[in-house]
Amino acid sequence: MKPKKAYKRGYPVAILAGLEETHALLWKVFSKVVKPEKTLTINGTRNNPKALYNFHESIINALRPTLKEGVRSIILASPAKTNYAQEFTNHVRHHHTWLIQSPNKAAFSEITGSANTPSQVAALTRTKAFRQLICETTAEETENLIEILEKRLSTSNKNNLVLFSLEEAETVILNQQNATIPKPEYLLLTDKYLSDNREKNRLHRLMQIAKNRKVKTRIVNAESPAGLRLTQLGGIVCIAKPE
Repeated sequence: MKPKKAYKRGYPVAILAGLEETHALLWKVFSKVVKPEKTLTINGTRNNPKALYNFHESIINALRPTLKEGVRSIILASPAKTNYAQEFTNHVRHHHTWLIQSPNKAAFSEITGSANTPSQVAALTRTKAFRQLICETTAEETENLIEILEKRLSTSNKNNLVLFSLEEAETVILNQQNATIPKPEYLLLTDKYLSDNREKNRLHRLMQIAKNRKVKTRIVNAESPAGLRLTQLGGIVCIAKPE
């Protein structure tokens, strides 16, 4: 059986937010393609503090579903000679500290350029600067995840479980209705583990169920520092805690 067509887009890598004067466009960056996610329009003008506040809040709310899935690398693109990205990051710092200070914090980066149309996004994502920014931002984000993992590995609380195989991950993710089984929080695996796995349909099924059940799922570049650590642990890790 061939893998589902959806997987040809690759795995989620980051969120690209194109910030314009009157609107914002959100794009989901996959390892192979970029897909449009949502368009948000400001109800008023940027020089109206209330309108700008509500606009930024609408962006945050639109980001929440992808953040909950485990993708927490956010690239802010804004045209040259504008301060749209800075205005948004200031909003985050003042009103959403959970996004930059909590254990599940996101990694934000800024780039000059427009992400207003598919052709602009295609041109932007082909640049060396964008590719470098993606590497740096996702590395920062996945290092945050590894910090969580290392803390769980070193804890004396035996109820916080770290599981190191596909079979163990299936046990906790597929049997959540069983109250005696710990609740899975994260499913982490390297891109190499995903590409080399001989039971891809089984693995893709587990990842889809994990996503449906709100388990934060993240595929990590095997050559990154976080990926090297996951490889040491077998390439796949599931972090769980008691109900």
